[in-house]
Amino acid sequence: MRIVFMGTPAFSVEVLDALVDAGHEIAAVYSQPPRPAGRGKKERPSPVDARAKELKLEVRTPVSLKSTEALAEFEALGAEVAVVVAYGLILPQGVLDAPVHGCLNIHASLLPRWRGAAPIHRAIMAGDPQTGVCIMQMEAGLDTGPVLLRGSLDIGPEETTAQLHDRLAGMGAKLIVEALAQLAELVPQVQPEEGVIYAAKIDKAEARIDWSRPAVEVDRMIRGMSPFPGAWFEVNGTRVKVLGSRLVEGEGAAGLVLDTSLHVACGDGAVALTVLQKAGKGAQDVNVFQRGMQIAVGTDLSEG
Repeated sequence: MRIVFMGTPAFSVEVLDALVDAGHEIAAVYSQPPRPAGRGKKERPSPVDARAKELKLEVRTPVSLKSTEALAEFEALGAEVAVVVAYGLILPQGVLDAPVHGCLNIHASLLPRWRGAAPIHRAIMAGDPQTGVCIMQMEAGLDTGPVLLRGSLDIGPEETTAQLHDRLAGMGAKLIVEALAQLAELVPQVQPEEGVIYAAKIDKAEARIDWSRPAVEVDRMIRGMSPFPGAWFEVNGTRVKVLGSRLVEGEGAAGLVLDTSLHVACGDGAVALTVLQKAGKGAQDVNVFQRGMQIAVGTDLSEG
């Protein structure tokens, strides 16, 4: 099929590769404009932009699709379908209607649960036992369109957003290829009105660890915010991100370091901090981290 691909982050790259490998014609790739990044704040293309150029595909990076000119340029591509995955711009009705078969979105949740910006983070933070991917026919509402195809998987007890992200990206790439191959036969399933939950964008203000919460909630929060924005605490004036954790037995005052392996007491139970990162440093396994930082047994992390 002749496809317009619309995506921006790393999650979308595997999907683009799968469409190319399946033999589809990519009329153009739309992605967010380059953004300042790194210490030098040099403009950096998005992962999709960079990959599309490696594949020698036409890349377009408009700041908006609302103008008459932008719509005319999109319509002129003569696409049979648009595949949209984590693009980041709102698609006007004219864009949604332009392709022969409309626009298909790859959404990383089991709709109608976790519509919105951060479905992977929120699924882990809520303790969902399962999540998945839906191939959805796009309409004007936020992730409200009928679902053409879906797949599900179990969330591991120690799985982070980064790990789940990679598994869901692979599932999304597989499902969109299947959906395009069966497009004429698939029957759109209208989303039920019950069970709608919105996955609000992660706010950095949420990321400080509240040790007074039950350990099960602290653990989910740490894993759900790994690697971005990264749950954190302060000790001796130093901010430390926690990128991995698991539940362990233990009790004590909330925030108390129980042993040299950084088992920390919470409001109920305890968590083991397994991967940590100081500002300006790389992520480290707890044993390597402790050889350098040496957070002592008995330290109260709630006082930082």
